[in-house]
Amino acid sequence: MPVSDQDLSEHLQARVADAVRARAPLRLHGGDSKAFYGRAVDGTACDLSGHRGIIHYEPTELVLTARAGTPLREIESALAEHDQMLAFEPPHFGAAATLGGTIACNLSGPRRPHAGAARDFVLGTRIINGRAEILSFGGEVMKNVAGYDVSRLMTGALGTLGVVLDVSLKVLPRPETELTLVRSGTPQQALDRVHELGRLPLPVSATCYDGNALYLRLSGSARGVAAARDQIGGDQLAPEAEPWFGLREHQHPFFSDSRPLWRLSLASTAPPLDLDGAWLYEWGGAQRWLLSAGDPGEIRRLAQYHGGHATHYRGDPQRAEFFQPPSRPLLELQRRLKQAFDPHGVLNPGRMYRGV
Repeated sequence: MPVSDQDLSEHLQARVADAVRARAPLRLHGGDSKAFYGRAVDGTACDLSGHRGIIHYEPTELVLTARAGTPLREIESALAEHDQMLAFEPPHFGAAATLGGTIACNLSGPRRPHAGAARDFVLGTRIINGRAEILSFGGEVMKNVAGYDVSRLMTGALGTLGVVLDVSLKVLPRPETELTLVRSGTPQQALDRVHELGRLPLPVSATCYDGNALYLRLSGSARGVAAARDQIGGDQLAPEAEPWFGLREHQHPFFSDSRPLWRLSLASTAPPLDLDGAWLYEWGGAQRWLLSAGDPGEIRRLAQYHGGHATHYRGDPQRAEFFQPPSRPLLELQRRLKQAFDPHGVLNPGRMYRGV
């Protein structure tokens, strides 16, 4: 006999309740495809991958609700049957990637600056907080929040505020046509070009500069994409040569380098930074990947100087912090949120920041 949604939820609720009574931290995980993301958690493993399955999908309403342990591949396959998609183009980083891990990390792919981030598509969540209470927030429509939007707060919280049980998402139709154009140039020329195009009504859905050439993806109606291609110019790539899947999954040759990998989030108008290493630009210059063995303090200082922050993504097991340490007021806010949702500190303690 199949296990009911109530039984699945109550099983996880009991795990959290036991942890609260014992004051024993839990390391929450689903497919573990994003175990690298964030600081290591010293706690008992709590596997959420069994809490899986699509609960409700209404293609005509562009809404899907699924349990957090549902594999992304299963969700994307169901959407593809109706020519729909997760518009934020989430990276998987492994075959076992789940919806819960994607939402907990707030990860988005190449389409993010043009369609929105994962957080922008979350309509509602059901969670278990650090008191072992099951709580629901939001729903399955866009205008459903009065007061604090807790569903989006859970997006990117890395499981430090609650065990995500279910997620309701807005989905979008797939574009009728897509193609990729490429043009060589310098980093500054690439930045100038994407800013110039960004001021025009063009169906650009992704950009990338790999150090040698600028890649532009166009998505939309066949007529609109063809007109934009003629206006922009450049060489059109064959579909098998397009870089977007490799960028999303970090399978692009750039990411095969063994040097520490940094992700810098900056204003797209920031100039090329004077840091040693190899660069790859995405999101119109707002997301910049840096391969460098340089001083972490200098990398973060320069990112902050340009109004952004730097994440020490991978490549150095001795790194002091994964995310750029927040200001004192922001850190205090993080601590207050942690106290409100997880007063006993049993849910992924320290995954985001030390001591939180």
